[in-house]
Amino acid sequence: MTRKSLILWTAVTAIGGWAVPGGGVHAADIKVLTSVALTAVLDELVPAFEKATGDKVTIGYGLAADLKKRILAGETADVIMLTRGMMDDLQKDNKVAAAGLVNVAGTPVAVAARAGAPKPDIGTVDAFKRTLLAARSIVYADPAKGGLSGVVFARALDRLGIADAMKGKTILVPGAQAADVVAKGEAELGVGQASEIVPVAGAQLVGPLPGELASTTLFAAAIGAESKAPAAAKAFIDFLTGPQAAPKFKAKGFEPG
Repeated sequence: MTRKSLILWTAVTAIGGWAVPGGGVHAADIKVLTSVALTAVLDELVPAFEKATGDKVTIGYGLAADLKKRILAGETADVIMLTRGMMDDLQKDNKVAAAGLVNVAGTPVAVAARAGAPKPDIGTVDAFKRTLLAARSIVYADPAKGGLSGVVFARALDRLGIADAMKGKTILVPGAQAADVVAKGEAELGVGQASEIVPVAGAQLVGPLPGELASTTLFAAAIGAESKAPAAAKAFIDFLTGPQAAPKFKAKGFEPG
């Protein structure tokens, strides 16, 4: 059995709930640098991959913009997985292998409310504007720190012409904490990636930003240009983009890339 077919067979059984006795022979250490938006789904998928292959995956999470800066400054990884635009830039700077980029999954910028609370009307741009103006408080990632959902939402407020009106009831967080703040009752509404909202107990996904305000973040992966384990890195990317991983991504607020 080839390495690829072994991965596909054992990963399917692992994700389906059947353990692979004894796992596999330890083959490689894989360092991954990726966005915090992927935390919840990778926390579920990585153990299945490790059990299927014997490889060890170590993930460094961070804001995508910060990780891009670190990689451009010389930090290396076997697998790099950031937004598609950032990955295109890294490819131009020869920071990823010539094999190219693979789209993994996308997630929309969305609104969160506290679990059990009535879902506010965000079905149209006008309804969303009224909901925001009526909200007692709102939390989102600080655009100045590079959180993509925060940048998108700040632009949306500008387009709606209510940026100044919202300032007095806005809470800014450094990264993916908006849904947690909402779940604790410290803000009425939150904005973040859907993938950052779905896993948070105590928060509910209201829906994506409406109409022309909508924005979906597409994440792509590539083998790092200086990877010491390119075959294992490719196997990990293949696993993430294969049919066995797709249901896990969907359950966490993603759509296939």
